[in-house]
Amino acid sequence: MLKIAIIGLGYVGLPLAVEFGKIRPVVGFDINTARIGDLRNGKDCTLEVTAQDLESAAYLEYSSDIEDLRECGVFIVTVPTPIDQVKRPDLTPLVKASETVGKVMRPGATVIYESTVYPGCTEEVCVPVLEKHSGLIYNKDFFCGYSPERINPGDKVNTLTTIKKVTSGSTPEATKAVDDLYSAIIKAGTFPASSIKVAEAAKVIENTQRDINIALVNELSVIFDRLGIDTIEVLEAAGSKWNFLPFRPGMVGGHCIGVDPYYLTHKAEEVGYNPQVILAGRRINDNMGRYVARNVVKMMLANGIDVARSTVGVMGITFKENCPDIRNSKVIDVINELKKWNVNVVVADPWASSDEVMHEYGIPLGEIGTTCPVDSLVVAVAHNEYRDLSPEALRSLCRIDNPVLADVKAMYDRYACQNAGFSVFRL
Repeated sequence: MLKIAIIGLGYVGLPLAVEFGKIRPVVGFDINTARIGDLRNGKDCTLEVTAQDLESAAYLEYSSDIEDLRECGVFIVTVPTPIDQVKRPDLTPLVKASETVGKVMRPGATVIYESTVYPGCTEEVCVPVLEKHSGLIYNKDFFCGYSPERINPGDKVNTLTTIKKVTSGSTPEATKAVDDLYSAIIKAGTFPASSIKVAEAAKVIENTQRDINIALVNELSVIFDRLGIDTIEVLEAAGSKWNFLPFRPGMVGGHCIGVDPYYLTHKAEEVGYNPQVILAGRRINDNMGRYVARNVVKMMLANGIDVARSTVGVMGITFKENCPDIRNSKVIDVINELKKWNVNVVVADPWASSDEVMHEYGIPLGEIGTTCPVDSLVVAVAHNEYRDLSPEALRSLCRIDNPVLADVKAMYDRYACQNAGFSVFRL
């Protein structure tokens, strides 16, 4: 029952800290002192954990002081693994977290990584950092494990404890210790992988597979639009076959699906293989935001709307529905493309933090409707608040007779929206 340190208290680390904190001593560590203050006051801005959950973790304490980590024997690293501007892995948070752990860990420690990385990263990048800053020897004085996170932000059904957990360790004994550790909190069970590298690869292909499948339906959407066919109607017809995969077109953002494939392709190129399918899928998905905006502009022009003097309302800026997470949201691509046409864009989102949106994207959140009527609408995120709106309610937000409605998530009945007076575009 060694004390556990959870390094990073975001969407992944906090639920983990809470679950372990219900049964054993845990230090939840984050360098963001404001985040630590909020958690001590029972507030989670990610909305992944309730105040009641925080209160139920009786053995959990929060800290931003590295000295509080010295009494811990197990370290679980859950920091982000983003990409840089040219789509290369940015391992800075992972390296810095490893430096922090290396400075405080003692002989016998186990360091487990949950951050999504390419196969081999834990032992090729993180372990040397741990050895350098601790003076300890890998697999003699300390051990490592890898158990990839499978958190789905905003999902209240598939949560940490109800999703099977892949586990692995640097030795057979470490593998068992890591598996036993997670088995204490994961109700869905665990899947011990044969090695750390296998566990790393398993995680990165989960999101790569999903990315490629979405890219396929996105490309089909572009083709069907040119053929004058409604993509959703085609998918519903094809879905009548038992083994047809129910993927839908959309903009692929967030901290996982739109990022992780680049970790795999980076490693592939490093070992002399030039990935084709994976990168082709990434190019298609990365262009969907601009594709949406350009189609909106074309339809506005066809309707005789003065685009350069128009106002377009964009409903939703988070990367997915019913979630406040704005990281790597592809809605910003829609907004930026519209602005290139001198469109005045008003952005609204009932879930996003105004301060975070301003800090991340330099965009103020506003209201669309009576105080700010618009000439056309882009409903970009399927928040429940938007899903419940009728075509007539959407139409009341517009001030002209022939507005365009871009229903990016295909939430509304196309023909009902046309009857309400919209020219409709959807993926």
